[in-house]
Amino acid sequence: MADDGNDFARSMGIATSGLRAQAGRMRVISENVANADSTAQNPGGDPYRRKVPTFTSALDRTLDARVVALGRVKPDTSAFRVKYEPTNPAADANGNVKYPNVNPVIEMTDMRDAQRSYEANLNVISATRRMIQRTLDILKA
Repeated sequence: MADDGNDFARSMGIATSGLRAQAGRMRVISENVANADSTAQNPGGDPYRRKVPTFTSALDRTLDARVVALGRVKPDTSAFRVKYEPTNPAADANGNVKYPNVNPVIEMTDMRDAQRSYEANLNVISATRRMIQRTLDILKA
């Protein structure tokens, strides 16, 4: 029976690490969406650069299991969008304005994926809690 307790703790720990990682991913995506139409502070300067979250895997010695975590958040090096807007204060000498390399459709797709992963981990935690409660109910009987 003690082994089952370890399995429950391991399941909860792994799912919790997934929740944290996906929550971090959603924060990065939200920042990208919030800055999708921002421009540079200075004429001809670079605007916000899209950020891309990464994940790492590590051994949690307490759980004796591999868990996931949000890794480094890296800049997306793809080209900025450029629009000809000579009256914009952020325009360069040629009248071009650089906009962030953020595509809202891609960000929303990534957000839905992160939400689904978050919900899947939440479902694992809920199912594990129900199994623990059923085990306790059986032991009480």
